[in-house]
Amino acid sequence: MTVLSSSERARGSTPPEASVARGRRRGRRRWGDRLLFIWTWLIIIWLALPIAVMILFSFNNPRGRYNFTWVGFTLKWYGPHLLDYPSLTTAVLNSLLVACASTVVSVVLGTLLGLALGKYRFRGLGTANLVQFAAISAPEIVLASSLLSFFVTLRLPLGLPTIIVAHVMFCLSFVAVTVRARVLTLDRSLEEAARDLGAGPFATFRLVTLPLIFPGVLAGALLAFAISIDDFVVTSFVSGSTQTFPLWIWSATRNGLPPQVDVLGTLIFTCGLIVVVTSAVLSRRGNR
Repeated sequence: MTVLSSSERARGSTPPEASVARGRRRGRRRWGDRLLFIWTWLIIIWLALPIAVMILFSFNNPRGRYNFTWVGFTLKWYGPHLLDYPSLTTAVLNSLLVACASTVVSVVLGTLLGLALGKYRFRGLGTANLVQFAAISAPEIVLASSLLSFFVTLRLPLGLPTIIVAHVMFCLSFVAVTVRARVLTLDRSLEEAARDLGAGPFATFRLVTLPLIFPGVLAGALLAFAISIDDFVVTSFVSGSTQTFPLWIWSATRNGLPPQVDVLGTLIFTCGLIVVVTSAVLSRRGNR
């Protein structure tokens, strides 16, 4: 044990052993931070690698129908050749129609549901939350088979309407959960102040509540659109003879995937990326 003299204690000096130990701890912390940084970027690269391969092969110029081997660079698939397969174009349009329709319906219903679950306390609230999270955590095969049984029992013809209804069923819970989380953080005094100033219920919702919960509504809408446009399991059960983009890809794998699949996937990914970046920039400007 090192004994400090009275002059050293007065100056507040640190023993050499303590300085060495502190330097070792800082060095370990630095190495831990570097390893965590490297590991994080490795995970990000691993997750983005399939998307990068899809984008790369959208510029490939294969000699046959199979687009699995790199042959050469070309831009012809981004031109008129993009519409060489009418069935693929129809499937993509069906996917976009289903995703837009289910997103609009689930955002309207999910926003109202999230407001009710976040603002009010009523009998059966726990059961409502349980059902809501059960719809999210349930395996897709269970949801798909139950929806198919429901439609068959009602003798509804399977097609585009049943796909939209099915997508609304599983997108609704995601929107409601996102909006509810935003509602729980609201300052209720702002709504009370609007009512004290003479605003009615609708004016209070339009001018105060909706702008405050809009980030949650937008996040729920983006999540619902992303889940809807790439759904395969539920859609395959309730689609009938209607094909969407994922169903067309699955049926075409036996004969080989044309480059148009990679091009359309790249375009969808790019549009989604632009929307996400734009919303993030707008939200940052709003916070400032």
